Amino acid sequence: MRRIVIAIGTTISALVLLFSWPTSTNHLVVGPTTGAAGTTGAVPNAAGTSSGGKATAGTYDGAVASTWYGPVQVRITVAGGKLTAVDAIALPSGNGHDEQINSYAIPVLTQEAVAAQSAKVDMVSGATYTSTGYLQSLQSALDKAGL
Repeated sequence: MRRIVIAIGTTISALVLLFSWPTSTNHLVVGPTTGAAGTTGAVPNAAGTSSGGKATAGTYDGAVASTWYGPVQVRITVAGGKLTAVDAIALPSGNGHDEQINSYAIPVLTQEAVAAQSAKVDMVSGATYTSTGYLQSLQSALDKAGL
């Protein structure tokens, strides 16, 4: 009788733990971002040519994408009506594993985004959360730039 009680208790505990485990679909939140002067939107480049208009040359910060492992945010550079650079300005950095993932995923995402001139690129295998946050922030920045 004692073994049955222990087996049932163990089974119930395992089920509670299983169903309370976080999934990949319940932790992704996107929030607003502010520029250098505390304003939302475009950040002027060194020449001061950014005005937040359609495809205006300058730098634009994407929205902060909050992922399970930490915030992800990118800054894009637009010149000649084209996306010329993407810089990750906020990445998960809680441990060495995060930094290892970022070191191989971010260059791939950046290269693909600049080549595609879009946020419609494939995610990097093994960096799902970072890729999702990166692409969401990138799309936000592209929208601000009018691209």
